[in-house]
Parts: sequence; C-alpha cells; structure tokens
Amino acid sequence: MRKLPAAALAALIAAGTWLVASCSTSPTPGAAYAPGAPGASATGHGTAGSAATAHGAQSVGPTAHGTAAPNTQVNGTLANGTTWVAEYPAPWNGTLVLYSHGYGDLTAADAPDADTQHALLAAGYAIAGSSFDPHGSQWALNTAVGDQFGALAAVEATVLPHQPQHVLAFGTSMGGLISALEAQDGQGKIDGALTTCGIVGGGVNLGQSQLDGEYTIAQLLGDPHTRLVGLDDESAFGTAQALNEAAQQAQGSSAGKARLALAMAFLNIPAWDPNEGQPAPADNPGAQESAQFATLMDGSTNVLAFIEGGRESIEQAVGGQPASTSGTDFARLFASSPYRQEVTALYRAAGLNLNADLAALTAHAAIKADPAALQRLKATSDPTGKLAVPELDLHTIGDNLVPVQNEYNYGQLVNRAGSGSLLRQAYTDSYGHCNFSVSEQMAGLQALLQRVTTGQWGDLATPEGLGKMADALHLGPAHFTAYSPGPLTGAVSGG
Repeated sequence: MRKLPAAALAALIAAGTWLVASCSTSPTPGAAYAPGAPGASATGHGTAGSAATAHGAQSVGPTAHGTAAPNTQVNGTLANGTTWVAEYPAPWNGTLVLYSHGYGDLTAADAPDADTQHALLAAGYAIAGSSFDPHGSQWALNTAVGDQFGALAAVEATVLPHQPQHVLAFGTSMGGLISALEAQDGQGKIDGALTTCGIVGGGVNLGQSQLDGEYTIAQLLGDPHTRLVGLDDESAFGTAQALNEAAQQAQGSSAGKARLALAMAFLNIPAWDPNEGQPAPADNPGAQESAQFATLMDGSTNVLAFIEGGRESIEQAVGGQPASTSGTDFARLFASSPYRQEVTALYRAAGLNLNADLAALTAHAAIKADPAALQRLKATSDPTGKLAVPELDLHTIGDNLVPVQNEYNYGQLVNRAGSGSLLRQAYTDSYGHCNFSVSEQMAGLQALLQRVTTGQWGDLATPEGLGKMADALHLGPAHFTAYSPGPLTGAVSGG
C-alpha cells in the first residue's frame, strides 16, 4: 500500500501517528544488501540497533562455529529482495525467536520494540526477522511465511554458532496472523508459535466485518454513495475523512448516537474508554456508546483511517475487491452482536425504529466481491486451523483495531480442525492494539517454550500461570485476566 500524502494525513489525524506506528515498529532496521540466495549476502555491523550497542556489538568475522560473533547484529538479503536481521547473545540459551512484524513499512525487525528486543537478548534468546518481500503490497501475506522461513534458513546457516535447539515464531498484529500460519505450515522448521494481537480470524473476516460497519455509517449517517472499495491513496483519504466527519456529527444527537452505536457494533469496537482507562459499565448504554466513540476517534490509531488504508493494501495484494455487502442480512448479523442490548436501548431512547434501519441496510447492500480476489485472500490470509506445533495467543481485551473476538472465531476453527489441544489463548485487561508490556510478552514466550520442552500445557497459559512467570521476570507489570470473547460480528467463517 502506498501511504496517504503527509499533508492529507496530518489534516485527517492532527494528533497521533496512524496505523504504521501502532502496528509495526522496527527497533533494528536491516539495511538492504545485494540480492542473492538465502544467506549469501549476510553481512554484519556493530552499531546499528540499540540492543546491539547495549550488548557490546563487535565487528563480524568467522568464529569457531559460524560466521558471526555474539552480540553482533547481522543483516542479509534473500533472492527476492527480502531483507533480514539477526543477533544472538553470549551466553545463548539455544532458542531462536523468529519475529514477524505488523502491518506497515516493509522493514526487517527482530522484535516488536526496543525494550522487548533488549529483554529477549538479556534472557539469552537469539532473535531474527525479515522485512517480507518489498516488491509487493504492505499486506504481505502473499510471501510472508516463505520469507520468514527463508530468513530462518539463512540465519541458521550464516549467523548462529550451531543449530538452535528450539525455534519459536513470534508475531504482532498482521505478524500474529503470519505466526499462526507458520504454526500450521512449520513442521520441522519451528517448534511453537506466539501470536500477539493477531489477525487470527483471517483476512476475509477482517475485511468483511470492517466493510459492514463502514457501510452502516455511510448509509445511515453520511453519504450512501461514499466510495468504500476500489481505493487509491486519494480515495482512501477522502473516504476516511468523510466517514470520520459523519461519525463526529452523529455524536451530537441521540438519533445519531443510536445509529453510530449500530455501526460500531458491526465494527466490533470495544466499549473501553481510552480517556478513562477502563471499560464502560455494561448496564449503561450511553456510557458504552461514548466509550466506543472515543475509541473510534482515538487520535493515535484512528480506526477508520486504519481500515481504509489497509483495504487499499489488501486490494492491491489480491488484485481486486474481496469483501461484499450484497446478500448480507444485517438483522441476522445484529442478532449475534454483544452490543445488541446497548444499541436497542439507544434506539428506543431516540424514538427510532431499529428494525427499519436494519431492513434498509439489507435492501441497499450492493457491494459485490471479486470472486478471484476473494479466493486469493482466502488462500494467502486465512488459517486452516490445523496446527503442526503448539501455539499461544495473547490479546488485549480492549483492542480497537483487531477486535479480541478474532480469538473466538480462530479457536472455533482450530477445534473443528482437531488441533484444540495445541492451542491456548490468553488475555490482558488492557486497552489498545498490541498494548502489551515487556513482561507480558516475555511471559508468553517462556510459557510457550516450557510447553515445547515439557510437552504439556498444564497451567502454563492460565492467567495465574502467566502472572507468576511475569512476576518472576521482574520486568514490570502484567495484567493477565480470565476472559472469554464472543464471536466476531460480521465474520463469514470460523464462528
């Protein structure tokens, strides 16, 4: 996806950094080198990256067992132009963490942020990760799994002093989906996978639920002719701006709030007020709607701008429009929403006819998917649920960009595929997309590694078990909690 023009983006989001900063950070960007076979261009440097510097980086040269010295960051390039970055500490615990970054710039990263990178190296883990193929879309699912496994082979051949005892996949957001795909395709390559804030419900469900909600805003609150699909930079910006303006205007009346609450129910927006730092009371419909509106308009991640920019990238990746509204029964969708009581109460208070609005949405739904694009999205971006290795998923309850309900649909899919014993899902009592502490992420990796080495989950992935691991790490707070998400409203599979 090409980025929206800087001036236009600044006008849309006066505060914050849009989706790239919220979904993908690159603490140790890998410089590009001449294309070659995996590992052929591996090169090293001693000062690029905070962790490399902090751990005493040194120039690369042959060691007794391999081609890189410990505490030295190494970069390389695969034949398709994918760059990778890797490092191992001294002493090394024998485990390599293969990190998949989130949606955004296609820059190699070996950890989600500098603090987690430092903690991984300090705990003895080797770390590595790739940029994914830079010649495609930022929705990099067409090649990402192969790129990661190619980077893994290169790192094992040219960086590490010996073969790792264990390899753990670790992914963030879109990278969490990549880790889930690695967990089903990685037999003999990885031993376990950790997904954090992952789009594990798959690309089809992501696009479909987002389109349902945006269509509702356009149809009931804005201009029904607003262009929602078939986007380029200019139209993506214009659509996001129009939908944001319609939502802001709706918030000024009881009727507008009721209809906006309906749209946010289809968008699966959590009723977690970022200003208050806690979820709204479930028995207070007005407070729930206000919290959802604050989340929708959160300046740091603006949900509607995220959706439109991401849709452009997905359409580019699959060569067409994969989502649709045509044939959708919006009354049926609404019946399964966890926010139906809130929306019903707000409609009643505003004197509106909810059934009439749902019928109108169904009657005017005319956006049709390109069948070939839909099939390509399914093939590249939807998990099968059949796991080859153990997987642990972590998700914040108040995720405003990748709703926690993704975990419900993914869990159902995995169970139907017969892999339920390999999957565990855990939750943190936190707001925001990928808003995990270093302690929570390190505890998740430690739990996964123990599952790999012992062959048993036991209580490793329970809130209590993860909390004890986090406490023992002395890396800061952790907020694991017991939670069971409901189904993703608007999903077409997995529920």
